[in-house]
Amino acid sequence: MKGHTAIITGAGRGIGKAIGETLARHGVNIVVVDVDLDMAKEAASDLEKLGIRSIGLKADVSRSSDVSGLFEHAVKEFGKVEILVNNAGITRDGLLMRMKEEDWDAVIDINLKGTFLCSKEAVKIMAKQRYGRIINIASVVAFMGNAGQANYSASKAGIVGLTKTIAKEYAGRALTVNAVAPGFISTAMTDALPENVKQEMMKAIPMSRFGTAGDVANAVFFFASPESGYVTGQVIHVNGGMYM
Repeated sequence: MKGHTAIITGAGRGIGKAIGETLARHGVNIVVVDVDLDMAKEAASDLEKLGIRSIGLKADVSRSSDVSGLFEHAVKEFGKVEILVNNAGITRDGLLMRMKEEDWDAVIDINLKGTFLCSKEAVKIMAKQRYGRIINIASVVAFMGNAGQANYSASKAGIVGLTKTIAKEYAGRALTVNAVAPGFISTAMTDALPENVKQEMMKAIPMSRFGTAGDVANAVFFFASPESGYVTGQVIHVNGGMYM
């Protein structure tokens, strides 16, 4: 994979940054995309310490002009794009009766529309190359649902359907399109939860631990690698047995 180029959205921190680090260790150049330009540039600088080339770009993935601009920049900088990881996502939680329309729209726009717009740009490049890997970050709640997350659950379930459809449309061009569905992953947000809340969450996980960003990154790496060439339209669940 040395010399390949990956675009990773929402990669300034957390799971997105961990995915960048895992790919970078295998020689992949990384385009770090985030709404926070300073964070994107800092992450890119950290990744270059692993011996690859990396740039940080600011983009709102729900805006088609931002998305087309970031792909143009990436191709100008690296000449090609072999890998796209649609990781950018937000939450605006609330029970259905109290959920504001703008909170529904914001989550659907970033999570689902953003995946659509980035994938649309990626396939233009990858179809001509007759090679490409698109990996979408879904969620366990796409399959189980979760009280207070109607918008988030719907966006992630939509990503699963979108993944399978794009996979069927572009399989003949040697493009694979797959998804990774994380469960409860240890982040700064979950680390700040009270211990009793974390223990209740843990009861739903047969492996009795939260996942790590690295756990998710390892699954993404398989889908991004040449070894996954005969696997498309699939979902890997990274949840410690929470959903089987």
